[in-house]
Amino acid sequence: MSTIVIQDSVVIPAWVGDLATFRRWAQSEEFPEHGWFSYLGGEIWVDLSMEQLFSHNQVKIRFAVVLAGLVDAQRLGYFFGDRALLSNPRANLSTEPDGIFVSYTAIESGRLRFLEGAESGFTELEGTPEMVLEVLSPTSVRKDTVRLRDLYWQAGILEYWLVDARGPTASLNILHYSADGYVAADLSEGWLRSGVFDRQFQFSQQTDPLGHPQYLLAVR
Repeated sequence: MSTIVIQDSVVIPAWVGDLATFRRWAQSEEFPEHGWFSYLGGEIWVDLSMEQLFSHNQVKIRFAVVLAGLVDAQRLGYFFGDRALLSNPRANLSTEPDGIFVSYTAIESGRLRFLEGAESGFTELEGTPEMVLEVLSPTSVRKDTVRLRDLYWQAGILEYWLVDARGPTASLNILHYSADGYVAADLSEGWLRSGVFDRQFQFSQQTDPLGHPQYLLAVR
């Protein structure tokens, strides 16, 4: 395999050719500081686009605030925001979801473990968390709705939360694991059920005082 150069700013070394070498690259000083990179079942996915402030950044922050608070209040485990590297050898997957929930039970049972980086501290999650979150962007539709939907299912992740705030109204889809693939949660009077959190959720959009979208995630 030859070295790949993208837009004169990203270099993928020639030795990166499978999951193991991608993960080694992701932990090395050669890994780019900007952009999003994933290893998806044999494909290296690259996105160098700028993150949209409202339809992406503000959405994932809203989910992180609400879900992290819920996890902390009930002492369930850990909620990790974006840029946390998740790898699952069974699914041939390594990526950085917009959010990850890992229970204490998952850690104690060995279903997921934290891996230390080359210098200090933990820098990677390996295994199967209970829940992952992805927020759609114009450049990630196929990745999020097709490739990751299949690979997260192969990894055995119980819930895949998929959010789309690109249009005039925002939507949340909670996908539940089944033996044949993910199944969308039923919408009951505007609420979606999460078995992982044992709660119902409602995601909505309104307008802030300056006319920009403002997102709400209600829990009951």
